[in-house]
Amino acid sequence: MVAYPVYPIPVDEEQRLRDLERHGVISDVCDENFERLVELASSIFQVPIALISLVEADRQWFLCRKGIEATSTPRDQAFCAHAIASDEVLVVPDALEDERFATNPLVASAPHIRFYAGAPLRSPAGHNLGTICVIDRQPHQPTPLQRRQLKLLSELVMRELELRRLARLCPITGLATRATFIEIGGREFARARAEGHPLSLLCFDIDNLRQINNRWGHEAGDTVLRDLVRLGRTFLREQDFAARIGDGEFALLLVDLDIDGAMGLAEQLRQGALGMQGVYSHSDYQLHISGGLTGLGSDDRSFSDLMQRADRALQLAKSNGRNQIASLMEGHG
Repeated sequence: MVAYPVYPIPVDEEQRLRDLERHGVISDVCDENFERLVELASSIFQVPIALISLVEADRQWFLCRKGIEATSTPRDQAFCAHAIASDEVLVVPDALEDERFATNPLVASAPHIRFYAGAPLRSPAGHNLGTICVIDRQPHQPTPLQRRQLKLLSELVMRELELRRLARLCPITGLATRATFIEIGGREFARARAEGHPLSLLCFDIDNLRQINNRWGHEAGDTVLRDLVRLGRTFLREQDFAARIGDGEFALLLVDLDIDGAMGLAEQLRQGALGMQGVYSHSDYQLHISGGLTGLGSDDRSFSDLMQRADRALQLAKSNGRNQIASLMEGHG
């Protein structure tokens, strides 16, 4: 049991951790853009240590650092674990006089923190992923201007993180790619298995996308893809995750939703697709989708088990005449 107070848990902790995972920056290498921002933070406060810290479940990890050798610390020792619980800049003028930190090992021993200021990195979804922070071995009382500048730097850091996330998305639909989907799916698989929560996976395909491309051109086909994604988003919750995994094929990871609830969602999506309007509206063409649905089973060993079973269910829906959702559970098909 630690001899210093427990850090506060943000009210949005579960989704905050998902948001951090889905930015895909854990274990990334610091680049010159982040280095500039850390250097600016150090210069503004005239302190030797500046960090971009991302707060995971059990540790804080430094995406970029100046003036310190460590690459991470336990979360229960992290000043940043306190900073992410608020949207304001956290300032600790003298850690020895603050009951939250006076007995913290990072104060009592190397790096002998006395002064800390950290501005949370607030994502577009509204979750604090970490901080940009400055540290000194001497007490400080920062000016209002310095606090404001640190807040501005946090917005620049978050912009860089967001640009990196967007760069990994499909440029047409704005969805994750297959590789990212498999990575996130693996994390959600492990979380669902550990917590005993349901997890469902829907893979669906536009049955006749090629006809649109052939008759009205690829620009019309791209418009259909975007319109379908827009429709799909109306059914998804924040914890769910969507990707474009093929030409006209998509995957929806439905977190904490059992197979019955997932089938209801899938049918709403299928019916919604039938009613979509487009360049084809006054022709003999009608858009429709086929889907394959599965859920986490007790014997599933990895997320790939779900992916393979959902794909088999999708092929079953197509072989049975298309424009339908087929489901397969563990031990079938």
